[in-house]
Amino acid sequence: MSNKETVIEESPDFLRMSLAAAMTLDLKPGIFYRNARLYCINLLLTYANGCAARCAYCGLSSKRPGSFGEKSFIRVSWPIASLDEIVSRIADRKDRIMRICISMITNGRSREDTAFITSRLRSSFDIPVSVLISPTIVGTKELESYREAGADRIGVAIDLATERLFDRYRGRDIGGPHRWRRYWECLEEAVGLFGKRKAGSHFMVGMGETEKEMCEAIQRVRDLGGWTHLFSFFPEPDSYMADVQPPPMAQYRRIQLARYLIDNDIEKAGRFSFDEGGRITRFGIEGARLEEIIDSGEPFRTSGCEGYDGEVACNRPYANSRPGPYIRNFPFPPEKADILRVRKQMGMRRSEPNLFTYE
Repeated sequence: MSNKETVIEESPDFLRMSLAAAMTLDLKPGIFYRNARLYCINLLLTYANGCAARCAYCGLSSKRPGSFGEKSFIRVSWPIASLDEIVSRIADRKDRIMRICISMITNGRSREDTAFITSRLRSSFDIPVSVLISPTIVGTKELESYREAGADRIGVAIDLATERLFDRYRGRDIGGPHRWRRYWECLEEAVGLFGKRKAGSHFMVGMGETEKEMCEAIQRVRDLGGWTHLFSFFPEPDSYMADVQPPPMAQYRRIQLARYLIDNDIEKAGRFSFDEGGRITRFGIEGARLEEIIDSGEPFRTSGCEGYDGEVACNRPYANSRPGPYIRNFPFPPEKADILRVRKQMGMRRSEPNLFTYE
């Protein structure tokens, strides 16, 4: 029998990272479709006993079979590496990495470990650090510790647009620990501590909400002083929602445009028009200005935390759709052909008297 001590690969000494981050750090081979580049290293805390949450759509759910360290997340594997190795690799590539994001899981140990890891990264190089927190186990004390450790932005993954859907897929209905009210309270606390536009929320389109409900949720975040990172639901194998289909592309494109208008204070959800099914029929703003915004392609790019240069760093290439001509979030500026496809996908055409109507 070997006398060599077994190393338990848990945080804070070890972290998992997205496959795209592992490729960027040359820990895994691969190439990005259309030569996309990742500018944010996405890290995930890891423990043998995993995450206590039971979110129906999440690959890390305690309800999903398999050990935590082997579970996929957002459809791909998340390789593990030591914190020392990660720091060394980032240091060698710091000129092309614009941000680091640390994702907590619902595990009590992650509270203090997140502060430790944040401090280690910020003391190693001048790259901004975001923390995607778990409000169920995080209070004001922890938020303050992350700010003191050097984090400059906080993310709160509310994910669902309504309390009814939150309870169904994250909370009481599925036996999970998360509560809708606590998530919104924590977001407000984070905005208060870190500043306006320094905290925000993730939302996932295609969980059974109407477009009107999603627009109202995004507007609520903006009214609090936050911003929204938008995802399109994509089923995780072996999860509770493995057989649920992603939302129609038209629905996602309209919500992308709505989010852009709301987050950039161009329009408010209250000025949108909706049909009886809650689908957007008008965006308030019309004419040449809306045409210009659509043609810029900016609403359809990945929304995420920025780097020091003011550009989105957390661009997560192909995180919620497979690479190919029908990608849902562009990790680079869309080209003219992309914009033409987006217009068609939104189901819009020019007509009178309204600028846009749906087929």
